[in-house]
Amino acid sequence: MAIASTNAQDVFINCRFDPAWHSKFEALAFAVIGCGFRVRCARELDDAAGTRIDKLYRIIQESRYGIHDISCVELDAANNLPRFNMPLELGFFLAAKQYGGVGQKEKRCLIFESEPYRYQQFISDLNGMDIAAHGDDPRTMVRRVRDFLFTSSRRKTIPTANNLVASYDAFQAARPKLLADAGLGHGPLLFADYEMLAIEWVRANAA
Repeated sequence: MAIASTNAQDVFINCRFDPAWHSKFEALAFAVIGCGFRVRCARELDDAAGTRIDKLYRIIQESRYGIHDISCVELDAANNLPRFNMPLELGFFLAAKQYGGVGQKEKRCLIFESEPYRYQQFISDLNGMDIAAHGDDPRTMVRRVRDFLFTSSRRKTIPTANNLVASYDAFQAARPKLLADAGLGHGPLLFADYEMLAIEWVRANAA
């Protein structure tokens, strides 16, 4: 039986979640929200029922679009091993598109790396695909996510790249006051808190 079709609102974000990368994940999430889509990611998996991988299968199945960052190739300081979660989840997404039946063929994805062509040294099977370099710059990520979602969906409601980057900059400047008004601390936010702040800010400041 073919897997069900995807949700055209859902964008799966597959990236590292360590503290050093937290601001970049938030930039990706803001770009998705600012374009009028819904963020799906492993950070929404706070339900103790069921296994993590089964929940990821469900999220990937439901998501029309995917943003996959494969730039985490450094060895982990704790165990001196690399992290393989991101390439694994990219593989799930590509396999769902290839083998999931008619309902999954509409999947589209953006694959990020930090440096151009570096991926050829550690995941050469992606040769021939259009891999986008972001240089670890959150504003570049926002711009590239906007262009990907606009090109893939053709939605006329998506802001221009310049307007979305300006909106991201304004949100970042307003963040201390937003956190204070919401009674939140100044450290890393729970995904649900960040999503709420970003959605409310985008709605209040839509052009």
